[in-house]
Amino acid sequence: MAGGAQLSVTDLRRSPRHPVRFAVTGEHARRGEFPLEIRNISAHGFMASGFAQLEGGVMGRGERVTIRLPHAGRIEAHLIWCLDDCAGFQFERIIRFDDFSAMIAAIQPNPRLRRNR
Repeated sequence: MAGGAQLSVTDLRRSPRHPVRFAVTGEHARRGEFPLEIRNISAHGFMASGFAQLEGGVMGRGERVTIRLPHAGRIEAHLIWCLDDCAGFQFERIIRFDDFSAMIAAIQPNPRLRRNR
């Protein structure tokens, strides 16, 4: 992809992240389905582990992956960075606050581990 993805949201990596351990299935156009574990998440993106076992090597910056999240549904994300087994993704759209709050409650049921917003 020449020039990388045309992301609608600029660099928002300073957004509050919530620590989680949530297994999802990533869907990629060429690679098909593969398991990921989301390690932290914000309304703008997430960091996942599980890239070391991908067949065919690491994906390139800007490639798209689709995941399904509670309350947010199917959402597409673009690869921003990849290092060893971890990768950072930016969502194609921002998750609305009410959906994000409900999602965090579903995937991080321990309130002591949730960040106050």
